[in-house]
Order: sequence, then C-alpha cells, then structure tokens
Amino acid sequence: MTDETINAEFWIMAHVRRCNADGLPAMVVHRGDNRGGTLLLKINQFELGCKVLTQARDLDGVKKWLAAFSGKLVKEVDADNYISRAVKRDPDLWVVEIESPDGIHPFEGDEF
Repeated sequence: MTDETINAEFWIMAHVRRCNADGLPAMVVHRGDNRGGTLLLKINQFELGCKVLTQARDLDGVKKWLAAFSGKLVKEVDADNYISRAVKRDPDLWVVEIESPDGIHPFEGDEF
C-alpha cells in the first residue's frame, strides 16, 4: 500500500537507501509485488529484541503501522517465525529488516 503515484518497489528501496545512508543498516529480506505490495518491517534492536510492524491505513487513508505482539519486543526467532507465516499468507508482502538499537525507522506513519 503505497501512494498511487509511486510504486511499492521505488518507495521501499528509496527508504532502504535512506536508512543505509544514515548509517542505519537496512535490507530487503523478501521482495513483494513491485507495484503495490504491503510492507512489513522487522526492527532489530539486538539484545533488546525485535519489533514487527505491518503497514496499514486508517479510515482516512493515512499511513499507519500495526505492531505485532502488542508492540512488545520479541526474540528474533519469534519475529522471523511471524514473518514467515505472513509471507506464506501473502507472497506480495515486502519485508525489510532494519538494525536499529533505538528502534527508529524512516518510514512514514505512526503506530496505532
């Protein structure tokens, strides 16, 4: 779910490049539909655990993030298992992993 004027691949890869340029390691771990695949973020906070966020829109069409695991940090293996199940359900899903000790990411939208 990206803006209608920008395809998913362009939008996601621009953000991945921005992360890397800012010294925040990021990589695409699963490529989804180039035109309109939804994005799932795995934010790896190392010893603290991982946070998993799925792109969504609110009723007004504003980009938001749904946090898996009630927003709690989980072990990396649990995050990876969740992501594997999500990709099996929706092969058009994009998955980006960001290594961010403080949990930040450059993608637009607040959590809800």
